[in-house]
Amino acid sequence: MGAVVKLTATAKAAGCAAKLSPSILEQVLKRLPRGTDPNVLVGFETSDDAGVYQLTPELAMVQTVDFFTAIVDEPFAFGQVAAANALSDVYAMGGRPISALSIVGFPPGASPDLLEEIMRGGLSKITEAGASVLGGHSIRDEELKFGYAVTGLIDPRKIWKNVGARPGDVLILTKAIGTGVIATGLKQGKIGEGPVRAATESMTTLNRTAAEALHELIPAAADAGSPVHAVTDVTGFGLLGHSREMAIGSGVSFRLDHSLVEYLDGAADAARAGFLSGGLRNNEEFVRGCVGFADSVGEDYRNLFFDPQTSGGLLVSVGPEYAERALAAFDRHGVRGRVIGEVVAKKSPLIEVV
Repeated sequence: MGAVVKLTATAKAAGCAAKLSPSILEQVLKRLPRGTDPNVLVGFETSDDAGVYQLTPELAMVQTVDFFTAIVDEPFAFGQVAAANALSDVYAMGGRPISALSIVGFPPGASPDLLEEIMRGGLSKITEAGASVLGGHSIRDEELKFGYAVTGLIDPRKIWKNVGARPGDVLILTKAIGTGVIATGLKQGKIGEGPVRAATESMTTLNRTAAEALHELIPAAADAGSPVHAVTDVTGFGLLGHSREMAIGSGVSFRLDHSLVEYLDGAADAARAGFLSGGLRNNEEFVRGCVGFADSVGEDYRNLFFDPQTSGGLLVSVGPEYAERALAAFDRHGVRGRVIGEVVAKKSPLIEVV
């Protein structure tokens, strides 16, 4: 379709902001029976990015699912964002996507042309990832929703988890943050084209190249120690929410420097203007007891640390002696990796932002 179709006007929540809060999810998961299948290498116990199931001693399957309401106005771009976001969890585990199933909630009476354009956008990113769309499932829904269930492959001896960070590690982030406040400003019709363009470019960029750069640091021998100690992608729980998961799971604390983090063009202005989603406030309520901010960190940057991201970058905890090699690898792959902090011995507060 040539015309831009307004997708965000009736959206109740942007992107991952509509997810259950971590506290509710954790409470529910604790009540469920734990599986006993020894082939389940990563299940729901660790709140990791995806599940991993072993097929052979040398091969395992990675599975993840993600879908959400529209956060950009152009349908093709919305499909791209949804696909990049769903694929990201496989990359964050160190896997390679191979197939995807589409998940669609589509309003009655809406034009099939709209859905076609969204799915064309998604297909373009699934194809870019080297994977195939095998089908999917759709339902009638008053609110448009779209995403994918993605399957990938991985060496079971080389899985990246969101736990394992060690004191002394360097923390690297591979994308700028601020997609949530920009999407909220767009929903309200109060933000310019520049920030929307920057956010869309970020959200449609696959984490494939960032993962490939990290793989260059991994020793060829499967039993050799890896310099990549923990990896997660920064999505709905924001930079602080995902840092919290990694820190708690690893038994360590984080020290983050807000001046080292890259922010999307217009993100700080959007935060100052009050384009703060319900998801941001939910993240703040959940995480604030774990975080201590230095007085030098302004309110706008504090909000950006809580801001829910869509198709955000990889947060990587790497041994300090490999930090320069990691940054060089990112640079070779055209990834804007930045050191944003360090891992320290566990203390209170769990996360310090200076």
